[in-house]
Amino acid sequence: MGISINDDRAIDNICRIVVRGQGEASVLVEEAAEDSYKRLVKPSIETEFAALSKSKADEEAIDMFAQNARQLLFAPPLGHKRILAVDPGFRTGCKVVCLDENGNLLHHDVIYPTAPHYDIDGATEKVCSLVEKYAIDAISLGNGTASRETERFLKRLHHKRPVDVFVVSENGASIYSASKIARDEFPDKDVTVRGAVSIGRRLLDPLAELVKIDPKSIGVGQYQHDVDQTKLKEALTFTVESCVNSVGVNINTASKELLTYVAGLGPALAEKIVTYRAENGAFHSRADILNVPKMGKKTFTQAAGFLRVPESDNPLDNSAVHPESYSIVKQMAKDCGCSVAELMASKEKRATIDIKNYVTEKVGIPTLADIMSELDKPGRDPRSEIEVFEFDDSINDIKDLRKDMELNGKVTNITKFGAFVDIGIHENGLVHISHLSDRRVSDPSRVVQIGQHVRVRVLEVDLDRKRISLSMKGVKQ
Repeated sequence: MGISINDDRAIDNICRIVVRGQGEASVLVEEAAEDSYKRLVKPSIETEFAALSKSKADEEAIDMFAQNARQLLFAPPLGHKRILAVDPGFRTGCKVVCLDENGNLLHHDVIYPTAPHYDIDGATEKVCSLVEKYAIDAISLGNGTASRETERFLKRLHHKRPVDVFVVSENGASIYSASKIARDEFPDKDVTVRGAVSIGRRLLDPLAELVKIDPKSIGVGQYQHDVDQTKLKEALTFTVESCVNSVGVNINTASKELLTYVAGLGPALAEKIVTYRAENGAFHSRADILNVPKMGKKTFTQAAGFLRVPESDNPLDNSAVHPESYSIVKQMAKDCGCSVAELMASKEKRATIDIKNYVTEKVGIPTLADIMSELDKPGRDPRSEIEVFEFDDSINDIKDLRKDMELNGKVTNITKFGAFVDIGIHENGLVHISHLSDRRVSDPSRVVQIGQHVRVRVLEVDLDRKRISLSMKGVKQ
């Protein structure tokens, strides 16, 4: 594919500028102009235009990839619950792991509820026993091969406690399971067990788990391997850092990989924090972080506001209020005649505070407004609440789809030309940008987000190419 230029017109334009008169010299100049255009000017124009076009395309693709990565990293967490995670499969069975509230591995096993084994009774007995033995709160199921078949099996089981089944993305789990991070954590476990652990932790806390994986491997975006890799890495690193810092990090449970993305830290200091925690036990306050080797006051000042210490006696240590502002909150509490904890718990007391009274040369209204906002929701996770989602039970294969069917779906990827939606079978369907809404859409990311639950209508099914066209037009969401 090339760039089309009207050569005759271009040469005429050049000659009008450089050719003077009608003599022999003029003929030579005209021939030189034509030759220079064909050998030098035209190739230069084509190269420059191609480079500019590539640069613009790269910027759009990187921006889209970063947006998608942000949405995936901000996926709702289940929170501190005990998880039974299942990596589904047919011939080799389904790998099962049990995790505690912090994602630590308690047990691993294999069940065979699907073809070709169909050991339903054995799988039922094993799963129910594990749920009871390890007080499981929820089941995390990967969305890969045999996912739908395994999901139906799991949802038919009856337990003594409520146990919801959640389907999570497997993208990048195999990359993690073979990585040095996984090998260091589980040196005596094979890749299948490590992959199942990753699937379980993605339900527990997607952000904390996905930061261990190269963002290019988490399955969102468009043409990520064709764009400028340096710019892509910079954009994704910034995206991950902003997500981590927006949510905040529990310094007593965070992995080295998660701490690496906290502002001011980095890999070396993150490792020192984890090592110090292992040798000395949990941190009891933010101030204790200063005891970590190489943790200077400047670094502490930069990072402290993003680190949380839920176990601290000071409730501000589990909030986004920076230690430099603790004295302001203490003064507010004193003026209200209560403790800091009582101030944080009482909306009525906070309503009596006039922040203008606390303005100084170093602290302005914007900072005070941020403090009050945080006191209203101290330590609250900005991510949304997780919801149980179910696909249509009657759809198990692309052959079951019919035109005009309306189905539940989950957005798995967003591109400039539309959104891909998982409808519970192996093939994702495409909602073209022209079918995302009843109104005109210029940017799909303004209409849908990664992980969003949507209702879609089947427009067309191409069985030969295994392509599904979907629409959200006129479909009640």
